[in-house]
Amino acid sequence: MSGLNTDPAPDDLRQQNIAIATRFYEALAEGDFDALAGLHAEDVVFNLVGSTPVSGRWEGKAQCFGPLVADAVVGKLVPETIRFSRKWRIMCADHRRVVGIMYGGGMGRNGHEYLQTYCQIMTIEAGLISELHEFFDTALVELVLNDNPTANGPSPVAQPFRFPEE
Repeated sequence: MSGLNTDPAPDDLRQQNIAIATRFYEALAEGDFDALAGLHAEDVVFNLVGSTPVSGRWEGKAQCFGPLVADAVVGKLVPETIRFSRKWRIMCADHRRVVGIMYGGGMGRNGHEYLQTYCQIMTIEAGLISELHEFFDTALVELVLNDNPTANGPSPVAQPFRFPEE
């Protein structure tokens, strides 16, 4: 039958995308970076906020999970302390994207604690994450991952972020 649309309905795609994002956060919680990488397209693009060495546009799974994730983030933390996705929530989703927030990290090799709050916007195509926009505290990245403290160190937060309740 020509002209018959066999594409999944938008709500079906939305549910599939939520399932992929859920596996993303679960893989991070378990420290399973192989499973995490398996959720991404080979030509995935990571867009990371800020002007730090990890910021910018990273293209391709090899770059995103090699120099960026393995070396510049995980490699800067004490392995036995790493636990990403200590808390996470999917905030909204549609047939193309999922937005989630996550809290986690570990102890930096430089002795500073890296407990980061992230906001991720995942674009999902053909069942894989094709693009990720990630927002986070760049001052914390500089202090812990780059051993580059601000002149006065971290400032106390007057109105701390509260993780949303379910």
